[in-house]
Amino acid sequence: MLKQRVLTALVLLPIVFYSLLGPYVLAFTLLSGLLVLVAAWEWSTLMQWHHAGARVAYVGTLALILMGLRLGHLDQSLPVVRLICTVSGLIWVLMLGQVARYPESLFWRTPVVMPLLGLWLLVPTWMGLNLLKVHAMPALWVLFVLVWGADTGAYFSGRTWGRHKLAPSVSPGKSIEGLLGGLLLTSVFMVLVLLHQHMGLLRMSAWWLWGVLTVLASVLGDLLESMAKRACGLKDSGRIFPGHGGALDRIDSLTAAVPVFVVGWFWLGGL
Repeated sequence: MLKQRVLTALVLLPIVFYSLLGPYVLAFTLLSGLLVLVAAWEWSTLMQWHHAGARVAYVGTLALILMGLRLGHLDQSLPVVRLICTVSGLIWVLMLGQVARYPESLFWRTPVVMPLLGLWLLVPTWMGLNLLKVHAMPALWVLFVLVWGADTGAYFSGRTWGRHKLAPSVSPGKSIEGLLGGLLLTSVFMVLVLLHQHMGLLRMSAWWLWGVLTVLASVLGDLLESMAKRACGLKDSGRIFPGHGGALDRIDSLTAAVPVFVVGWFWLGGL
């Protein structure tokens, strides 16, 4: 398993970094679009859709939405992305209750809600990432480090000190100690970034708090996908990345962290 993980990472990392650092913005647009389309296919598995035609139609619907947004340049329109990410963030507040009440929570599992929920997870994520890529590349790196740092800090502190379960009915492996370790690591990183920006104390404090909120949102995104997998008895959303699971497994934290972070980027005047 470790060998698979390492080999997969060695293949994927150059592609990801080229899309981020290369001269062609379209490369990142296409890569991120492909990733969310694969995630949509995996979400149709979590919806327990077994008819291939229905699953293809669902992915095709998302593809048409992304194409329409791109052709209309709405994926880079500041007012449009701000509105969509704000609405998305408000819906995440509602989904917190669904995760906290699992398995008693049933609203999100209805045949009408699940397809819409998948689009809500993926469209704002794709739009937010592409907006930051075009308008605020340093902020995009900060977002990635917050999400990756939260995951890394939670993994090591959870393995070392984890005693109290965070959400045992949804993800038994996550602990409160792991959450605190992730928050500590990302808080230190955020302070260093903000000191480098030479901000005033008030704005620095606001951004630090928003960094904490972004990390908490990333954990909620992870828990939501874990809840969906647990509801249909799956360990991974897919197997497209050997050793790493599916595309949805790779971006689950981003689905919540991206809209929350982007809203902060708008309200706090950039980073």
